[in-house]
Amino acid sequence: MTPAFEYRQCPLQDLTGEGALSRLAEVATELGAEHIAFTALRIAERISEGRFYVACIGQFKRGKSTLLNALIGHSVLPTAVVPVTALPTIIRHGERLAARVRFKNAAWTDIPVDTVDEYVSEGKNPENTKGVVGVEVFVPSPLLETGMCLVDTPGIGSVFAGNTAATQAFIPHIDAAIVVVGTDPPLSGDELQLVEAISQDIHELVFVLNKADRANAAERASAVEFSRRVLETRLKRTVPRILEISALDRLEQQGTNWDWSQLIRTMEDLVRNSGRSLVRQATERGIRRAAYQLMAVIKEERNALERPLEESEKRLVRLRKTIGESEIRMPDLGVLLTAEQQRLSSLFGERRSAFLKLTQASANAELTERLTSVTAGRYGPAYRRNVNHLAQEVASKRLEPWLESEAAFAEEEFRKTAKRFVELANEFLHRLEETDVPGLEKLPGDLYPDHGLRARSHFYFNVIERVAAPASPFLLIWDLLTGGLGWRRGIVRDAKEFLDELLEVNSSRVQGDVDERLCESRKRLEGEIKGVLREASAIADRALARARAAQAAGVPGIQAALARLDSVQHFVQSVQEAEVANRQAMNEETSI
Repeated sequence: MTPAFEYRQCPLQDLTGEGALSRLAEVATELGAEHIAFTALRIAERISEGRFYVACIGQFKRGKSTLLNALIGHSVLPTAVVPVTALPTIIRHGERLAARVRFKNAAWTDIPVDTVDEYVSEGKNPENTKGVVGVEVFVPSPLLETGMCLVDTPGIGSVFAGNTAATQAFIPHIDAAIVVVGTDPPLSGDELQLVEAISQDIHELVFVLNKADRANAAERASAVEFSRRVLETRLKRTVPRILEISALDRLEQQGTNWDWSQLIRTMEDLVRNSGRSLVRQATERGIRRAAYQLMAVIKEERNALERPLEESEKRLVRLRKTIGESEIRMPDLGVLLTAEQQRLSSLFGERRSAFLKLTQASANAELTERLTSVTAGRYGPAYRRNVNHLAQEVASKRLEPWLESEAAFAEEEFRKTAKRFVELANEFLHRLEETDVPGLEKLPGDLYPDHGLRARSHFYFNVIERVAAPASPFLLIWDLLTGGLGWRRGIVRDAKEFLDELLEVNSSRVQGDVDERLCESRKRLEGEIKGVLREASAIADRALARARAAQAAGVPGIQAALARLDSVQHFVQSVQEAEVANRQAMNEETSI
């Protein structure tokens, strides 16, 4: 280990900027906290090169990968109709198209650009089973020439729980973000939670509504207004204009330009006006995070040295007992969640049946009444189209208000369900705290104390599908023949059946949405509890090993180790103080 005096006499440049990050990484390595060292060195590396990360974030299937491909003018990121991206992919400037990958405890390896999907796609690297820790793609894009790097992140809220976790783990590295919203739904609860977490430390957020070509003007306006209102309420700040774009149209050089030119100007302004400050802020955040984590490690080490071995072992026995009991209860938790999911599914099935029973008769009566207004094309194929369009209007008139009321009811029911199971998880966390094992303070606090599982934002239902009437050559010929004879009865009968189908199909979405959200939330809750169990076990092992090592070293060994920790702690505190002073000085300079 490095002698203590080297920390106390550390040069000033090693207390700020990338020098501080490099020295904090050294401290982390000495303390065995390799994950802290790795992150600090990654930040220091890109800071030295003047690079900052602009992450593209949002729910899965928002078209984030297509958007980034369009921004750089190259289709280097995999896209598909199913959730694709499994881990963050960094796009940076290069003289030519190139790519590289890095695995844990290994150096960068060059790979062909057309094989990037082998490492970043869910289909070819599910839940990152290959152990990839970094993928970078180099492109000759003018937009990236002065340091901006674009980051493709896994979509949150998909059935692949690891994708959401990968995006959340990348949050500390994000310097600015492109937030991609949609129209169906405009903004999910997971998206809102992610944007809220990112906005705690970064201010530069660019908001876009992608796939604008797939919605009409009214749907786009409604989605933009809803997203702006919800975002401003949660972020407690003004949200800039939400740009409407179609990344696919732009990539294929067809269709409407929408707000694409404005998006490019916004990105260029970000580089020109904020690039340097974003690099500086990334340095400050990296230093604060690494220093905070190291202080927790130092505290853990000190407790292991000062506490008698017998006392540590008693606490560890209690911890392991709590972990063992909780592991036994995990299957029970799964059974309870399944039962609750089935109960809610049955409840919404009953409500749907009641809605259909009440609605179908009145809807058919209205359709019959309004058929008298269909004068254009009274017979044949044109008449069938007009009548089916009328059936859609009648169905929409009843379904959309009902879906809105069911959303509110489902939201409240799901909140009650989530609250009960979050209480079970928090009870487990509190029992872990009572064991008082050094290091457990790093485990998460109460799960979602403010909003349960954020259920309030999960229920945004699709508007009614604009389903076309069934068509076939035989039906077309039949309509032509019967239309010539003035027969309308068959078309009217088909339209009423079509109306019933619209009501049946669209109302079933409530049940499907409830089932999907409960299943997703169950996986997230179970996954988080299991993650806490794994981390607690690892902490217990490390604490016991340190306590035994300290005991074996005797009093002189313990005193030397404590003196060393004092020196390391003094250095980390000096870095923290220097970072605060440097930030204040920069703020004062900016305000002048």
